[in-house]
Amino acid sequence: MSSEGLSLNPLALLAALGRWAISAVAAVGRMAIFAFGAISHILRPPFYWREIGNAFLNIGWLSLPVVALTAIFTGGALALQIYAGGARFSAEAVVPQIVAIGMVRELGPVLVGLMIAARVTSSIAAEIATMKVTEQIDALVTLSTHPMKYLIAPRVLAGIVTVPLLVGIGDIVGIAGGYAVAVYSLDFNSATYLKNTVNFLESLDVISSLVKGCAFGLIATLMGCFYGMNSGRGAQGVGRATKGSVEAAAILILAANFLLTGVFFSV
Repeated sequence: MSSEGLSLNPLALLAALGRWAISAVAAVGRMAIFAFGAISHILRPPFYWREIGNAFLNIGWLSLPVVALTAIFTGGALALQIYAGGARFSAEAVVPQIVAIGMVRELGPVLVGLMIAARVTSSIAAEIATMKVTEQIDALVTLSTHPMKYLIAPRVLAGIVTVPLLVGIGDIVGIAGGYAVAVYSLDFNSATYLKNTVNFLESLDVISSLVKGCAFGLIATLMGCFYGMNSGRGAQGVGRATKGSVEAAAILILAANFLLTGVFFSV
């Protein structure tokens, strides 16, 4: 390779890095503008109550089985792991406290958020992308119906409201799973286990869990709507939108969890 080619490589690398940075900033800007528009449409009439009801049903009620199953098995596995680890230091008695704080502060909100990203975000992205490909969104505009108001606002509203409820249910079911394993498999006293769980949890733990649920619901629905509305044409465009929406939602949920944990529990 010539010396001229070697001298051009750093410039090419810098140019590629610059293009990537500009595209990343532009994508963040588009997402921010989209999120602002979606939230503003939630607060302004007209309200399409039928679409809002369907969104609450699909995002909230129909997600309950997968959330409950995920939480109960996670709580049970957490109790087994804490008992096995605590046995090395003769600290088996901390199982109820650690299961409670682990489920409410971290595992409950994060697992529910990721389940919603897997189930709801992908569904929203595929549905809206298919509507775009088949020109149904153009038909809405022709009928003087704002797509943001009709398609996006109901789903985002449902995500903000229902996901915290799912997180709360997931926390309770996860703690119940840990309780069942501890009492019926590890020979813990039932009354003592429940007392330690209730006494150890604080109101800040519950509040942080519900706030995380609001944030994760917003992220999951926004990513599904954003990628669906900006999908490419054809079957490949729908597939890319669905894949990209789940990836973005999962990464942003984990990043938001880190930031919110720092806000609530920074020393």
